[in-house]
Amino acid sequence: MIGLTVLGSTGSIGLSTLDVVARHPDLYRIVALSANRNLEQLYQQCLLFQPDYAVLAEQSLVPELKQRLHRRGVATRVLGGVEGLQEIASLDSVDYVMAAIVGAAGLLPVLAAARAGKRILLANKEALVVAGSLFMQEVVANAAEVLPIDSEHNAVFQCMPPRHREGLVPVGVRRILLTASGGPFRTAPLEQLEGVTPEQACAHPNWAMGRKISVDSATMMNKGLEVIEACWLFNTEADRIDVVVHPQSVIHSLVEYVDGSVLAQLGNPDMRTPIAHALAWPERIESGVASLDLCAVARLDFEQPDLTRFPCLRLAYQSITAGRSAPAVLNAANEVAVATFLQRRMSYTAIPEVVERTLEQIPPTGFSTLTELLEIDSEARRQAEQIARTLV
Repeated sequence: MIGLTVLGSTGSIGLSTLDVVARHPDLYRIVALSANRNLEQLYQQCLLFQPDYAVLAEQSLVPELKQRLHRRGVATRVLGGVEGLQEIASLDSVDYVMAAIVGAAGLLPVLAAARAGKRILLANKEALVVAGSLFMQEVVANAAEVLPIDSEHNAVFQCMPPRHREGLVPVGVRRILLTASGGPFRTAPLEQLEGVTPEQACAHPNWAMGRKISVDSATMMNKGLEVIEACWLFNTEADRIDVVVHPQSVIHSLVEYVDGSVLAQLGNPDMRTPIAHALAWPERIESGVASLDLCAVARLDFEQPDLTRFPCLRLAYQSITAGRSAPAVLNAANEVAVATFLQRRMSYTAIPEVVERTLEQIPPTGFSTLTELLEIDSEARRQAEQIARTLV
């Protein structure tokens, strides 16, 4: 039995993970679950999976969950805060850690999993976007294993040769092509974007995702962050990674080789496919995803991303080129901007403006410790909040 911790078990990735695990009770055991503040759903998951540990990031909710589980005779130990998250990410009884906490809040527990030498099923972008150098150092130093869960990176992983960590050139890869759906506003008139509501931005045409990630998909910041991730995952430079808009979301990404071959991974847009792949790798297990009907799909379209429509993608490439702390600043400013928009305090088109102005105010600097990185992150958030207030 493989012991599994699910960080962010009440989010969309966490729920899909538990769905796959429930199909294979002979292979996986849930050791620990965590949620931010969704006490009710975490409580129901504890009743169903009987984990050894449950963690609520919101510490004030811990006593209530303890009491409710005790009344039902469930022996799950309840912890709280980031310390609890780090503990369940590094337990001896845990083999795999599903890292599905959205945002920089997932950074510390993912680093803890790396230090403990776990197989990390990585759905948290910030570990690589914000702290790529520090995270990969811990992975190598502690013989941890990283398998990507993002559908695009998982697709690239499936199309890569075994020795891809040596770099693309030594293994004969010319470039990586990350596909993007284009989100809900791919063809919307540009003059209408300023009036976009949070509900419209979260209505992704193909995927069911959380609100923050849905907005990132609409602005294509999500794709920009994925380019940064791919640089670290596949040991390459950004100029070997292209983004192509593919509205059907059937081809999840492609890898082009120097001999002209292009390998693609296809499937229905369902996160259970990459989750099942990472859980079972190098084997395969049933995921519950329906077979892809190519005749029903009928056509596959591709186009270049419009950087006027999607300035966040341009800003992401600029931050990769600048290097050092720039991706961390980009991410922090974007989190503040998206949160402000979702609170209806700022327009949709102000999101890239907040990010760009924050990048201009905080020049890239080097860092060698997590403490230094977190200070940069905090300063970027302060600057972004001040900028956002001027745009409310």
